[in-house]
Amino acid sequence: MSLEDLKKELEEIVEPSSVHTRDYDRNGCLLEIRAERSRLLSIAQAARDAGFFLEFITAVDFTEGPIAVYQFNECNAVSRIQVKVQLARGESLPSIGRVYDAALWYEREVFDLFGIRFDNHPDLRRLLLPEDADFHPLLKEYGKVHAFRSAREIYVDQDA
Repeated sequence: MSLEDLKKELEEIVEPSSVHTRDYDRNGCLLEIRAERSRLLSIAQAARDAGFFLEFITAVDFTEGPIAVYQFNECNAVSRIQVKVQLARGESLPSIGRVYDAALWYEREVFDLFGIRFDNHPDLRRLLLPEDADFHPLLKEYGKVHAFRSAREIYVDQDA
């Protein structure tokens, strides 16, 4: 399946206005999708069906809450897709571990470092920090970061 075909399929899953074509040299991806958490499993399944693998899952903490970032790619050509899901503080995400086995480790890492919980994860526990750690070090509140800004302030030339 071509990237253009996958784009059309993704536009059926999310609002077409949420799917943005990007410049790879500038953004590191060819397609960026702003998704609701309820659409995440469908997006992951569509990427899997199209032959894409999961490169990583991470998050970024902003004043309006964390943004979970999923990146998918394929081996045959540069076809990187980035999926961003805006969360409210304390909001969880559905686990995509049933679609991509590797997601289970990435989800544990995101939980450990950002405190984002993943629904239906079979073993959501700390991966890097001690089990009794009562903090998540990549949240801005952990270090009381003074430059805590909104996504729109940082990404002024894109839809944040």
